Amino acid sequence: MNKVIEIRDCSAAYGENKVLDRVSLVVEKGEFVVMIGPSGCGKTTLLKMMNGLVVPSEGEVAVNGERLEECNLSAMRRRIGYAVQGARLFPHMTVEDNICYVPGLEKKMLPEEKKMLTEKMMELVQLPGELKRRFPRQLSGGQKQRVGIARAMAANPDILLMDEPFGAVDEITRRGLQEELSALQKKTGITIVFITHDIGEAFRLGSRILVMKEGGIWQEGTKEELQRNPRDEFVKRLLGG
Repeated sequence: MNKVIEIRDCSAAYGENKVLDRVSLVVEKGEFVVMIGPSGCGKTTLLKMMNGLVVPSEGEVAVNGERLEECNLSAMRRRIGYAVQGARLFPHMTVEDNICYVPGLEKKMLPEEKKMLTEKMMELVQLPGELKRRFPRQLSGGQKQRVGIARAMAANPDILLMDEPFGAVDEITRRGLQEELSALQKKTGITIVFITHDIGEAFRLGSRILVMKEGGIWQEGTKEELQRNPRDEFVKRLLGG
């Protein structure tokens, strides 16, 4: 398998508060890696390191074999999808314009190109085509999240980073989005790194689960490996044992 993300002995701090302490991680092509752990354990900081939004105070990060400190970060980020809780769509843009935003940074898109890309992405995330002229304020929470995923996928990235993307929707919608994302990942083979506070969500989605604690990776493995051999009481409690 190919290494698409490499975190090598990375640390990070906000002022005097050290949030990551010499973390190392390799994410292989096609994995669905889920990070879970208590608030403040470093999950979001680690995710943001993967697209250069956080620069490590020590260590280095490489994406597709290219060290981030040596690459064009703006160009690299356009090749990595990024979806967060609440979708954070551009409120003054239609669904179509939101979806086509990142590809439009690369080149001026003709109306027909925008139409074709929008229809393809909306079909991918199971959104009805008649929504493409609507603005975010006219969408439900679940629809907004689907648009957010469609926007993250529109530039055809091989990596998708997701920070609690379903945290703002109701449980029924959430389960539907989980099923759709799992099917999408299997269909496209995209590499996904996903943060959640919900162990059920982690178990449903992750091919590998990282349990984080106090700025480090405390334990990792498949659902079955973690359930069969939790490292300690902290992991047992986190897994609901």
